[in-house]
Amino acid sequence: MVIEMLGIQLAGAAPGLALLLFFYLKDRYEPEPLIMVFRTFIFGALLVFPIAFIEYVLEVENMVMNELSVAFSTGLIEEFFKWSILYLAAYRHREFDEPFDGIVYGTSLSLGFATAENIMYLMINGMEYALIRALLPVSSHALFGVMMGFYISKAKFTNGPKWPWMGLSFVLPSLMHGIFNYLLLSQESWLVTLIPFMIFIWWFGMKKVQKAELLSKNHFNRQDKHSSRT
Repeated sequence: MVIEMLGIQLAGAAPGLALLLFFYLKDRYEPEPLIMVFRTFIFGALLVFPIAFIEYVLEVENMVMNELSVAFSTGLIEEFFKWSILYLAAYRHREFDEPFDGIVYGTSLSLGFATAENIMYLMINGMEYALIRALLPVSSHALFGVMMGFYISKAKFTNGPKWPWMGLSFVLPSLMHGIFNYLLLSQESWLVTLIPFMIFIWWFGMKKVQKAELLSKNHFNRQDKHSSRT
């Protein structure tokens, strides 16, 4: 029994940790301190408990009445909590000092949440769901984290108004999360619609990763030029 539980926990944690490593290694110019990344990951994992409580209350009180409201309210709640922690724990920290950092901390936070949620799901429902959970919910959370992190970085490093980017860093992942949930809940043949959507958000997310890499490169090039002048 102990070995089986350990296997479930490892299977639940492995996809999130693998994806976190993938995005962390993309930060080529000034990698973030592992303690900061780990701390953000743990914050994300701890969010499972208040979010589960709020969603349970909404369900018990019949405040969400159909698949559409369930899908988008869940996405909104989860992304709001993640956005709030990303802002409080990472955005204002001194280590958040280049454009790619938003993606590192955004994915770390999202994957912390996804990993804790995944372990709990597999413990309740069984290992047979491990692969599909890794390919869909866990990876989708990572990509919502990419979107959130990219646009919150745009807010931090822009010279103009910050609020449009801050708003987009919350609204876009919430919208994408809601669409993902709706496709998962509402379609009998959900793979027919969900697979194209996953392909789209992977394409969109990796475009943001490439853009953030370029922004970080330019960020450090400007710093080097400034240092050479002084």
